Amino acid sequence: MRIAVTDACIFIDLILLELTDQFFCLPLEIHSTFDVFDELHHEQQQIFNKHILARKLTIHNLSQEDFTKIHLTIFPKSLSESDKTVIFLAEKLKAMLLSSDKIVRNFSKANAIEYHGMLWIFDQLLISEQITYRAAINKLNNLIANNIVYQNNMELAFEINKRIEKWERACHDEFLQKL
Repeated sequence: MRIAVTDACIFIDLILLELTDQFFCLPLEIHSTFDVFDELHHEQQQIFNKHILARKLTIHNLSQEDFTKIHLTIFPKSLSESDKTVIFLAEKLKAMLLSSDKIVRNFSKANAIEYHGMLWIFDQLLISEQITYRAAINKLNNLIANNIVYQNNMELAFEINKRIEKWERACHDEFLQKL
């Protein structure tokens, strides 16, 4: 099973889209840090507590030695402390990093850390049949409407449109098969 370290923006998007249960059904071993978990509101933490209890989410409380290593690493000034912890943990676990944060993703790319965002998660949810194409279209449109990261970004717009077109064709094909 592949290991993935997740940041707060992914958790928040999953809550917004009501996809947390489906996300934890993916064939991934999900990890994060206490610093990320602490960024979530109490109500958001409650949603993830059941996944922690079910051992589908592991929250790491980094040691003082880990924080020393983090502080000795040269990071862009724009990265938050919690961003640094997930990057550190991904490297430590030799895991992929799940983030929608452009700075986190750029740092990961520059440092050869595998990274993915919400569009990749949608792809995985569809491949594993956790959601339907129609649900994916609706939820992706909801994400665009409610998350500024996905608005007015030409690179993301191209990827989003490509997926929506593909998913609409799949919906149409499913409909024709039922006739």
